Amino acid sequence: MLLKRKLCIAASFCGVVFFMFATHTIQKNSVLNVQMEAPPTTPRPQLKNHTRVQTPPVRRRTCSCSTCISDPGESDWFDRRYDSSQHPYLTNQDQPIDPTALKWWLALQRSVDGTMEEVMRKMFSVISPPPGEELNPAGRCRTCAVVGNSGNLRDSKYGELIDAHSIVFRMNKATTVGFERDVGNKTTHHFMYPESAVDLQPGVHLVLLPFKLRDLQWVTSALSTGEIKTTYTRVKERVQAEKDKIIVVNPGFFKYTHDHWTEHHGRYPSTGMLAIVFALHLCDEVSVFGYGADLQGNWHHYWEENRYAGAFRKTGVHDADFESKIIQTLNSERKIKLYPQTEKLSDPELRERNE
Repeated sequence: MLLKRKLCIAASFCGVVFFMFATHTIQKNSVLNVQMEAPPTTPRPQLKNHTRVQTPPVRRRTCSCSTCISDPGESDWFDRRYDSSQHPYLTNQDQPIDPTALKWWLALQRSVDGTMEEVMRKMFSVISPPPGEELNPAGRCRTCAVVGNSGNLRDSKYGELIDAHSIVFRMNKATTVGFERDVGNKTTHHFMYPESAVDLQPGVHLVLLPFKLRDLQWVTSALSTGEIKTTYTRVKERVQAEKDKIIVVNPGFFKYTHDHWTEHHGRYPSTGMLAIVFALHLCDEVSVFGYGADLQGNWHHYWEENRYAGAFRKTGVHDADFESKIIQTLNSERKIKLYPQTEKLSDPELRERNE
């Protein structure tokens, strides 16, 4: 009986051992099969004589004209100088001005005591901030003529061509009466400073070039009380212009032009040079008329006979020769169109450059 019970226990134990061994073997084979069976791969098609098509980069256009001055990548010389982040004109009394540029500008022509903040606050209480959409319209093609006062405009017959531009800049004492055939009669913007101020026709923008703090005070006075009668000389007490069409060039823009364009030649840039650089930032196509000497190499205004021709060319303040080189280069780099195209220059180096 005892023997029979022992045999039964032994048989049960063997059955359990066999079952465990069989189960382990089945699980191991299952894991191996999962690891070894890799999913089928789809072979890549073989491309014969395949050439990747290179898509040319699309250049960013800054206007709707056929050519746009500020389009990058057209001229390395221009791109090194042109800074699209500059603010050419003042927009409100709280507009910040770079401290270094302001310090430089204040030293150009010391005039009166006072702070820039106080003077700007009073100025913008009289004039209106220029509307941004008018100066920088969307989807624009703004063609501009910058008209200088050189005697080379005489008998040029450029009047019709000048008037065909959407914007016409003139400057200082420029007059059109009696010279319409050569210089046109359209004026939309007129550059001036107190010592060169003239009355303007309705609708014309007065573009103030302030060379000193007193100039900002003058435009405030000339459009209101008329209390300022002198700067370093006698000036117009009042000027005929519309208060909502006043544009004041940013003092920081003077420093930018001095650093980037005239490259510290002269103490500071001339009115003519500032006008061109200003136009480069506000216009899409710029034509320049009436800069430099006349065909005989004389430097004078087209409305006057100046027997001391060239006397104002070397003032010690501006470097007319260097500025002429910059203007000629702008023309050769196709950033402006310079008229007349064939100018006889009195500077031998300039003649050599254009031969």
